[in-house]
Amino acid sequence: PPKRGEARRLLMILPMIGLPTRTAVLPIPPKQLFFLALLAFAGLGMLISGCGSSESGDEVARGAPSASDFPSAEGKTIEELLNDQTPSDKVVSPAAVVFEPGENRYPFGVFNVDRSQVQDADVAIYVAKSPQAPVEGPMPAEVVSLETKPAYRSKGAGGPGEANSFYLSHVKFDRNGPWLAIAILKTADGFEAARVTPSPVVGQYPDVAQVGQQAPKVSTPTAEDVGGDLSKIDTRQPPSSMHDDDFKDVVGKKPVVLIFATPALCQSRVCGPVVDVAEQVKDEVGDGVVFIHNEVYNENDPSKGIRPQLTAFGLQTEPWIFLINKDGTIEKRIEGAVGVDELKSDVEQLKKKNGL
Repeated sequence: PPKRGEARRLLMILPMIGLPTRTAVLPIPPKQLFFLALLAFAGLGMLISGCGSSESGDEVARGAPSASDFPSAEGKTIEELLNDQTPSDKVVSPAAVVFEPGENRYPFGVFNVDRSQVQDADVAIYVAKSPQAPVEGPMPAEVVSLETKPAYRSKGAGGPGEANSFYLSHVKFDRNGPWLAIAILKTADGFEAARVTPSPVVGQYPDVAQVGQQAPKVSTPTAEDVGGDLSKIDTRQPPSSMHDDDFKDVVGKKPVVLIFATPALCQSRVCGPVVDVAEQVKDEVGDGVVFIHNEVYNENDPSKGIRPQLTAFGLQTEPWIFLINKDGTIEKRIEGAVGVDELKSDVEQLKKKNGL
């Protein structure tokens, strides 16, 4: 089996497969940050689609194991917990960078030293504020499917390089600042532990539009604006059906699901599936809710910078989804990958809160 040193060497070659290589403790320049959050998923195309291969697109690929299946953190520091387990040669890398105090979605990937994706692992996350602080955890992760029903799949969906699932845990942070994080994987022989790299920094990006705030009233391009040539405002093939309404005309009047994603230009290979997921959810439970898809780059050209709508929302990563109440307040925000079940539940809750 590979030795632990091989995992360290893998961290040096991770840029070859698009994985982040350093702890995000200091502010990162926008050009570097823009793809960092989801670069872990550049390798997800290697994930075998055996789990959650149903055409329904509605089911979780693998449910989260019980917290009782993992070692207790009571009375231990995070280093003690790490050292109590067999050192793992797996690389665990988060697929989000924007965290706030409270409970956070925590999507991530697990990789072997040969750069292949680990699927169907039983894994839990543990976090601590410092090496001496009490440990929070275990927080087990589920494996979430990105698949949709065939009618909602864009061209290239499920093909080479396209992500079809991801790990998702929910992690609680009680203060801003840098945290330490480890992952413990349950194996046939016991437990293995690995550091999560980069470790989370809470409150590092306060400019991202927050839950409870009024959504920035920006104008989004519509089919009418481009004379029906949707290729100018949508890189998906075929273009999504979410370009009928200008955000500034509906925000504050109707509930809105606003998706920032660039299916054809997304290096993470998550943006296409996320837009497919939104298409299915829109069709199945979206009555009364306005769905809007906004591309990421000016003129769909990465060399021309990000569109002003993303700047208005304070975004430096993608994809993002904002669920917005009819009074214009942000009800929920989702960074990174999301499956049909989760988004469908969120839209149904949005409708209920807004009397639909």
